[in-house]
Amino acid sequence: MKLSKGNLFIITAASGAGKTSLVKALIADNPKINVSVSFTTRKPRDGEIEGEDYFFVDENKFKKMSKNDEFLETAKCHGSFYGTSKLTVLEILNKGNDIILEIDYQGAFNIKKIFPEAISIFVIPPSINALEERLNSRGLDSKEDIKLRIAAAKNEMSHLEKFDYVTINDDFEKSLIELNKIVNKKSESRELKTKNQILNHKNLIDKLKK
Repeated sequence: MKLSKGNLFIITAASGAGKTSLVKALIADNPKINVSVSFTTRKPRDGEIEGEDYFFVDENKFKKMSKNDEFLETAKCHGSFYGTSKLTVLEILNKGNDIILEIDYQGAFNIKKIFPEAISIFVIPPSINALEERLNSRGLDSKEDIKLRIAAAKNEMSHLEKFDYVTINDDFEKSLIELNKIVNKKSESRELKTKNQILNHKNLIDKLKK
């Protein structure tokens, strides 16, 4: 399927890397860019709003939607299902508007198969210790769950070479500036191309995947 009108951006990150906060700030800077709200079978967290953060559905409803071909992609992450609405994404793109998908690496690969021109961005933490501290500070997971999320994060980050861009969320404002460069197609964003980031931050990236 060809992207003939709007631009499709995919933003992926390991759990706790700060993706959601970055995307919210990015949208505040670029109000004309839409964000696709995913469907999920997981329970809402404190402060999450139906239709704004996610559409929360039970597993039966999700499977029925999947069977009816209502999703562009689906993935299972940390025991819950996630899906991207086909109708919503296509309507936005066909109007000539840009859209961001916040999805995991599996979903990103599936979307890239459908829309090869989509621009994919991977957000990584400055270290595994920083990631663990962020997960602990959220107060949402048990120690055992955090261990599982750290292990999953290392697996997720082992796939970052397949993404178009990488940003390191060490300094929030710096990462936000980098995301703005990418979505606004600034020439300086070339330095954020994955092949350049791997060369410039080889030691960090190697450690994150171990």
